[in-house]
Amino acid sequence: MTDLLARLGAVTLDRLRILGHAAFFLVDLLRFMPAALRRFGLVVTQIHAIGNRSLAIIVASGLAVGFVLALQMYYALVTYGAAESLGLVVNLALVRELGPVVAALLFAGRAGTSLTAEIGLMKAGEQLAAMELMAVDPRSRVLAPRFIGGVVSMPLLAALFSTVGILGAYVVAVLLIGVDAGNFWSLMQAKVDVWRDVGNGLVKAFVFGVICTFVALFQGYETQPTPEGVAYATTRTAVISSLLVLAMDFILTALMFSTP
Repeated sequence: MTDLLARLGAVTLDRLRILGHAAFFLVDLLRFMPAALRRFGLVVTQIHAIGNRSLAIIVASGLAVGFVLALQMYYALVTYGAAESLGLVVNLALVRELGPVVAALLFAGRAGTSLTAEIGLMKAGEQLAAMELMAVDPRSRVLAPRFIGGVVSMPLLAALFSTVGILGAYVVAVLLIGVDAGNFWSLMQAKVDVWRDVGNGLVKAFVFGVICTFVALFQGYETQPTPEGVAYATTRTAVISSLLVLAMDFILTALMFSTP
C-alpha cells in the first residue's frame, strides 16, 4: 500500500512539474510575440505554411459536413413540419459548434503534427542548440512566429469551414431536395446574431488555435532528439490537442450560451 501511494505521488508530482513547465513555456511565447511581430515576414511565411496549406482539407471537410448535416437535419425537421428552419439550424450548428471544433481537430491533425515534427527534427539535428550557441533564442526566432501564425490561421480556417458548410447545405437542401431558397436564407439572416453566434464561434476558434499551436510547439521543443522521440511527440500532439479542444469546447459553450 505504501509503495502504491509512493508511486501515485511520484506520478502526480511529475504531471504537476510538466504543467508548470508548460505554463512557463507559454509565458515565454507570449513574451516573445512583440519581437516576432517585428519580423513580420517570418509571421506571414508561417501563416502561409500553417493556414494556406490546410485549405484543401478544411474546404473538403466543410463541404462534406454541410452535405451530411443538411440531409440529416431535413429528415429530422420534415417530420415535425419545420423544414423551413433547415437553414437556421444548419447555420447555428456550424458557426457555434461544428465549424470551430471540427476545424480545430483537423488543424491539430494536419498543422499541429507538422509543427511538432518540424521543431522536433530541428532539435534532433541540433539546429536549436546551434542557435543558442550563437546567442539567438530559438523561442523568439523559431517558435514565436509559428505560434502567431497558428493563432491567426485558426479563426480564418474555422470561418471558411462554416462558410463552405453552409454553401454545401444550400446545394443539398435547395438544389437537390427542393427546400424554398427564401426560407433557407431569410430565417438564417433574421435569427443568427453576429456577435452572439458568429462572434462566439470565432472566439472559440481563437482559443482552439492557441491550444493546438501551443501544444504542438511544446511537444516539439521538449521531445527527445531521436526519431522515436519525434514520432512519439507527434502522436501526443494530435491526442492532447484533440482532448483539450473537446474539453474546452464544453466549457466555452457553457459560458457563452448558458443564458438566452
